[in-house]
Amino acid sequence: MAARLGQVEKQVYTVVVLVAVGLLLIAGIGVWTAESDGPDDGCAASDRLEPPCGAWWGAYVPYAKDGPAEGSLTRAVYAFERKIGRRLDLVYNYHDMSNTELDGQLLTPDERELGEDRLLMLAWESTVWREPHHENWTEDQLGWANIASGRHDEEIIDPQARRIKEYGEQTGKRIFLSFDQEADARIKEGAGTPAEYVAAYRHLYDRFEELGVGNVVWVWTVSGYLGSADEMKALYPGDDYVDWIGMDQYNYYLCHDTTDWKDFDRSQRPTYDWLRANVSADKPLMLAEFGTVPDPADPGRQRDWYARIPATVRTMPRVKALVQWNRPVPGDNCDLTVNEGPGLAGYRDAGRDGYFRQPLPR
Repeated sequence: MAARLGQVEKQVYTVVVLVAVGLLLIAGIGVWTAESDGPDDGCAASDRLEPPCGAWWGAYVPYAKDGPAEGSLTRAVYAFERKIGRRLDLVYNYHDMSNTELDGQLLTPDERELGEDRLLMLAWESTVWREPHHENWTEDQLGWANIASGRHDEEIIDPQARRIKEYGEQTGKRIFLSFDQEADARIKEGAGTPAEYVAAYRHLYDRFEELGVGNVVWVWTVSGYLGSADEMKALYPGDDYVDWIGMDQYNYYLCHDTTDWKDFDRSQRPTYDWLRANVSADKPLMLAEFGTVPDPADPGRQRDWYARIPATVRTMPRVKALVQWNRPVPGDNCDLTVNEGPGLAGYRDAGRDGYFRQPLPR
């Protein structure tokens, strides 16, 4: 077709393309080459969304807080992508079980828009948040025993399962779903016992099966803190119920009263090795939350922490997705974001690596 365009037609075509690109940039969507989306049968993702030739590059980006984009997830993600110079492969977002339009409904309009050319990972918590978007980290537990008993099926579980099923029927897309990520940390919060969690997880899985929801990739996510090793083993629902294993490990350094700087390798490898030895060596593994705080005495340390990820993660071949946590956590010296400075520079460099440029499912 292009070979048949006349000179005038070519000029008009060029103007139209430039205008379209400009409009996309103004909208905050951003334009990238098809490097990560191009057809490559040898590297096509599996039915369980596992990329065989590298790993997905993702992030959790909180909703925009101010300006005309306040409350928008799409605008927040687009702004983050402009900073890092690429489109994310995977966008991670969190929901409670309130069934409210703001936080309790899976696959919001913003998520559906982002899911057009990104993978979606939804974390579904068996709690009701007391503030919008879990702003102050306070919540009320529904209880794993209540989930397992089916008490919340009709009111909470079934409507969201049907939303996910409808999304798959309309788009042909699958989503990652994690039930009560960092389940080991929730035991002390009153969610229940490991046995009750396993029963709740399996009930949720089986309920989705009964309703014919076939487009979910199930991610079992624990904190990865090895002080909770016994709890993590007891919390595993079994290979038949899990597609991916997720872990949330950080370099907190001065945050939470620690003083030990752990580079990317030291922050991730011990749990990676433990999970493969004690839970499953076969399941793909997701760094479902990861990041580092800065070192106030050496700003370059944060840049180097991120910049060394590509070389290090190649030595952990079952890590198939990395999701940066781009939100501060409560406490002094606890800013885990990469919105500016050396952290952003290192994260941008890491994201350019070809290992994180895998073809997304169509």
